Amino acid sequence: MLKRKNLTIPFYMDPWFWVKLIVFVIFILFLVWPFSSIIINAFKSSKADGFTMANFEKFFKKKYYYGALKNSVSVSVVPSLFAIVLGVPMAYLMTRYNVWGKKVWHVLAILSLMSPPFLGAYAWIMMFGRAGSVTTFLKNYGIAIPTIYGFGGISTVLTLKLYPYIYMYTSGAMESIDSSLEECAENLGSGKLRRFFTVTMPVVTPSITAGALVVFMSALADFGTPMLLGGQDFRTLPVLIYNEYLSEIGGNGNLASAISIIIVIITLVMLLVQKTYVGRRNYIMSALRPPKMIEVHGFRRFLVTLPVFLISFVSFLPQIVVCASSFQHTNYSSFTGGFTFENYQNLGSRLWSTMRNTFTYSLTAMVFIVLIGILMSYVIVRKKGKTGGILDMLLMAPYVIPGSVLGLCYIVTFNVKPLVLTGTAAIIIISYVIRKLPYTVRSASAFLMQMDPSVEEASINLGVPPMRTFWKVTARLMLPGVFSGAILSWVTCINELSCSIMLSSGKNNTLTIEAYTNIVRNSVGSGAALSAILTVTSAVILIICLKVSKGKIRV
Repeated sequence: MLKRKNLTIPFYMDPWFWVKLIVFVIFILFLVWPFSSIIINAFKSSKADGFTMANFEKFFKKKYYYGALKNSVSVSVVPSLFAIVLGVPMAYLMTRYNVWGKKVWHVLAILSLMSPPFLGAYAWIMMFGRAGSVTTFLKNYGIAIPTIYGFGGISTVLTLKLYPYIYMYTSGAMESIDSSLEECAENLGSGKLRRFFTVTMPVVTPSITAGALVVFMSALADFGTPMLLGGQDFRTLPVLIYNEYLSEIGGNGNLASAISIIIVIITLVMLLVQKTYVGRRNYIMSALRPPKMIEVHGFRRFLVTLPVFLISFVSFLPQIVVCASSFQHTNYSSFTGGFTFENYQNLGSRLWSTMRNTFTYSLTAMVFIVLIGILMSYVIVRKKGKTGGILDMLLMAPYVIPGSVLGLCYIVTFNVKPLVLTGTAAIIIISYVIRKLPYTVRSASAFLMQMDPSVEEASINLGVPPMRTFWKVTARLMLPGVFSGAILSWVTCINELSCSIMLSSGKNNTLTIEAYTNIVRNSVGSGAALSAILTVTSAVILIICLKVSKGKIRV
């Protein structure tokens, strides 16, 4: 029973009870049930009755499989470390100095993060592949460069793609540091470099480790980059899942399920390590005096701008290369130079069908994301308790479950009666909602935490029902935070590959799937044109997002 205005009412008359129930049903139906199905599937085998460990035994006995585990961990750890090397200094320079063109470098960093990972791999192949433009140019002068394929190339591409996570997490923390801490260290004779490592870095450690964890999980879950740059000799776990379940020569769905469980266990272990490391330290401070911007001029300003420019430019270079290449003549499998629009003209009706699918699916998903997100964020922030805590945990589950794993979960669960959704547009939209909902909920929750509850309490005390108060007052005040998160959800839906490529039946391909398919088939002109459209679309949407959120994007 619930109490309101000294009246006791049955719980089923509280509208928030039904909101919680509906959200729980959605998560149980499209997250808990599919994942439990894949767990059961992992312990089954066509060669044995009942539950068996045969799939896990096969994985750890054959080098073909456990070698992919080593590869996945290595191309997740290395980019995480190098992303810190790039992201932390960039965050420090951007937050402490009057860097030239600060807004431009910020937008370029976010754009490099939001573009599909395989697009970066494709661009680097065009430049540094076996027949790449840079490779061919240097070869004419007898200069050989390291191959872009394999561990080195994948790590490089993922580092340049994912370092903005570290940059954005760390810059947000550095902007909120109490400047008195650094001033005290300076007054005690500590130099700027020593102060940075002994005061600033320890304080922002939670943000750095949180960003590094996101980089690790994103690299571990990436499918497109290892698929393009790994070749036959360097396989990762998401590639194995795809090959095992969708192999043309007959795959092993049970083994693919077992591999999925192994990926989730790795991400859970890394999450536990990060939480344990941060939990052992105290980072509480009063951020009453944020640091002041250091004004530098002339050559010193050039020196603080140069590293930021180089990092941003190199990470955004793949998009520039792809867009420029989309206007070059091709002989189908290679570029021959010369300006042309024929790569776009050759797309024909495919372009309009894939664009229609892309925007129909992503916009439909965004409607549900906004509706569920605004209600869910209110439950988590204002209706604290066991229910809110459980919902918060369910919300974070898509961060732990890679896209390829979630795709396999849906194939296993929704390929049989009573709910057959595999190959339909509905299952793609559902996957978008479940995977991208956290962006909107986190953004809306952060905004809601800053709102004084007395505003809605005053409305209720004046006789307005709680649910009507929510829609008329609270929801309207939350709109800036909701809109910012929804735009990010929209961009990531448009660029989604790892989950949707497993769920697509061909007729419902999106721009991302179509671009990746053309690249794999070595149709370089069409691949470049579709990738350029993705880049421009993402850029326009993100610029709108930055305008609305006044440059503040919460990841």
